[in-house]
Amino acid sequence: MIEQPNHPKTIREYLRLFFTGFAMGSADIVPGVSGGTMAFILGVYESLINAIKSFNLEVIQLALRLRIKEVLELVPWRFLVALGAGIAFAILTLAHALTNLLENHPDYLYGFFFGLIVASIIAITAQIKLWTPQVIMALIAGSVIAFLIVSRPPAEDAESNPIILFFSGMIAVNAMILPGISGSFMLLIMGQYDNVLNAVKNVEIVNLFAVAIGCALGLMLFVRLLSYLLKHHHQVVIALLIGFMIGSLYKIWPWKENFDTPDEVNVLPDIASSDFLIVILLMIVGFVLVNLLDHLQSRSNPVVLLVMSRVQKAKPI
Repeated sequence: MIEQPNHPKTIREYLRLFFTGFAMGSADIVPGVSGGTMAFILGVYESLINAIKSFNLEVIQLALRLRIKEVLELVPWRFLVALGAGIAFAILTLAHALTNLLENHPDYLYGFFFGLIVASIIAITAQIKLWTPQVIMALIAGSVIAFLIVSRPPAEDAESNPIILFFSGMIAVNAMILPGISGSFMLLIMGQYDNVLNAVKNVEIVNLFAVAIGCALGLMLFVRLLSYLLKHHHQVVIALLIGFMIGSLYKIWPWKENFDTPDEVNVLPDIASSDFLIVILLMIVGFVLVNLLDHLQSRSNPVVLLVMSRVQKAKPI
């Protein structure tokens, strides 16, 4: 997958970023699916990290002095506005529909995302040119870490105060930026999901401020670390992120019992069920969609190239 520049110039580039943001917003609505996964899949992950990284102390000081023109020169605002507009549009238009689908047919939704992430794992793994021991260990470590996180049952509502919410915001936002790990699911694990929702519903200013500051500070610190690691240990970090996506597949396995409860467990599908074929079809749609999008960008998607080579060989001479 090819990283796109964070300074869009053409209508096509703006539209691509908008629809990438739309995909990110759609994913963030679904517990267990990360918007960071969609950014990674659609080739804007490193551009997004660098865009967030541009918000440094200098930019904050200029903003406080209302020197907006200088702020806009330092921040890739066109990239962020196009991406943010897509995220906001997805949340405003799809939140109700996806929530209903999640309540009534979670297997459909998870089936689509399962196929989508499997295709992404294949496409991105093909970009690793040299499988050193460090790269292999990073892949395994990422898979194990993500599995241990997503396989934990949600905690009961825990004690809440501004300090706890501050650190919860830091942890959740860091998870949100990582492929394969959902920020909302991290809040569930910590028992703070309902507390944050209640703070929003009841407009609890102090608690909301604590969460917001935690998110802002956590994001500013974490993206700098991630940017440094991507610059100096690119292949190892990419393998780690792929591992996160592999481990997250446990959470979005479509067939479950006691869905969205502490007793939730993955089960084998009932192949005699009419829903089984629908889920498989949605898996295939997600799988094909990602491979086609990736090939349109890179012209080197391994699945598409394999199919094309088989078609060529099958043609009569």
